[in-house]
Amino acid sequence: MKLLRLVPVLGLTGTSRSTHYTQIKDGLMTAPVSLSAHSVAWPETEILKLNAARISGKSDDEIRLLVTRLMAERQTCKA
Repeated sequence: MKLLRLVPVLGLTGTSRSTHYTQIKDGLMTAPVSLSAHSVAWPETEILKLNAARISGKSDDEIRLLVTRLMAERQTCKA
């Protein structure tokens, strides 16, 4: 699984930093994965799934359900 830092994520989503973090707060984007005390990233697969949902016209409520599902799937990842 590839992890993306903030700048590549913003490039894929086409959003600004402030919009990106507002979407996290509003449940429209997955929270970052902590890499270290001062470093975070997002799984590329999550960003691609969220982009696909937006492109297909999913509503904000549907996106929130997807975010909830993606965050729950993180708990079942095998190392």
